[in-house]
Amino acid sequence: MKSFWGLFVIMSLSTSIYAQQIEHDVKTDSIFKRIKKDSLKSNNIELYDIVDGFKDINPFKKNRKDSIQKKRSAISYLPNVNYNPSIGFQIGVKAVGGLYFGDKKNTSMSVFATAANYTTKGIMVGYLFHDTYTSENKWNFKGSLLAAKLVGLDYGMGIGHRIETTNPDDEVMNNPDRERYINEYTLYGFNERVYKKVAPGMFLGAGFYFDLKRNIRTLTAIDNPPNQIYSNDHGFDASRNNSNGLMFNIQYMTRDNPNSAYKGIYTDVVLRANQSWMGSSQDALQLLTDYRQYFPLSTVRPNHVLAFWYYGSYNLSGNIPYLDLPGTGKDPYSRSGRGYTNGYFKGKSYAYAELEYRFPILRNQFLSGVVFGNIQTVNDNLGTKLFKYWQPAGGAGLRVLFNKLTRTNLCIDYAFGKFGQKGLFLGLNEAF
Repeated sequence: MKSFWGLFVIMSLSTSIYAQQIEHDVKTDSIFKRIKKDSLKSNNIELYDIVDGFKDINPFKKNRKDSIQKKRSAISYLPNVNYNPSIGFQIGVKAVGGLYFGDKKNTSMSVFATAANYTTKGIMVGYLFHDTYTSENKWNFKGSLLAAKLVGLDYGMGIGHRIETTNPDDEVMNNPDRERYINEYTLYGFNERVYKKVAPGMFLGAGFYFDLKRNIRTLTAIDNPPNQIYSNDHGFDASRNNSNGLMFNIQYMTRDNPNSAYKGIYTDVVLRANQSWMGSSQDALQLLTDYRQYFPLSTVRPNHVLAFWYYGSYNLSGNIPYLDLPGTGKDPYSRSGRGYTNGYFKGKSYAYAELEYRFPILRNQFLSGVVFGNIQTVNDNLGTKLFKYWQPAGGAGLRVLFNKLTRTNLCIDYAFGKFGQKGLFLGLNEAF
């Protein structure tokens, strides 16, 4: 479960969170030249974030009235601490940043992120991610680099709906009682996409990806685990596989900020084509759709928003490896399905919808809140079709303004689903 002890929340809010301070050279063509004072206000109310809080309580601060815009960094840092019986105690660091490579009036914010984590059970994760827009959004580059030794929780395939069968392998795969298995593997991933602006808000693109999984094994004591059953049935090596290929993309984007949008639309349609000539274990076609829309509810309080998200991954042809099957938390940012463990439901095809109500608490936007609900559906290996059965989840959360330059929030959510699934979810930036 993406759970954290209450101590972690207290540590994160009181002592572990800080933002890097850098000096600004007024002669350079820096991003901060393009950040006007009004951008740090909402209806003439000065915005207040965590860095302001640390400045106010700092006993060593100097008594001067330097402009905060000249000293603030667009990079936010968060120690990444966690504990889970499957992974042990985790310690690491995560950084999220935003820059404009053009005029804010016609150029979207470029977002960068990196993280490095280590656990007491030897699990290691490191990644780099970027979503870059050139001046006037003429080009958009998206990509990531990942190396990890991972432990993944596994609950078989399907939506948790009981189907009568006399085949013991089918019973394990369908897993109506949601018994938990644990898989361990090493992952190396690299992908890059290039988009060209062809109309206002509209981009066409293409790219490539390499996803290599090695040393796959199930730690749970069972003679024939789901990964082995699926791999035998579909002609994969259960201990190692590759998903390498080409991507073709259509993107439409009018949202005003990627970290916490107040208005607009974001749509991304991706055709993933696993190609054996590029080293993929098998040929396959998967269609991914990502649609997000943000409805402003107030002209006075801009962070009063109703947000909608629909994500789908549909198998068009061929088979993909078991650990690549789409499902809960398997979206590109691993943010879907709050209320359930990653991979709790999965199949060859998957669909997910979420509605979130975002409301202000303090006028300076330091604190705000959310209430959300979601539903998801998958097919299974016993003939149950996509959209036939759905599983719901919901919850509520608190938002703390982490960096007002990039509209980055610290998000603390409590969510619950069925089968006794529940937990605390913590992260930087909104789920969508």
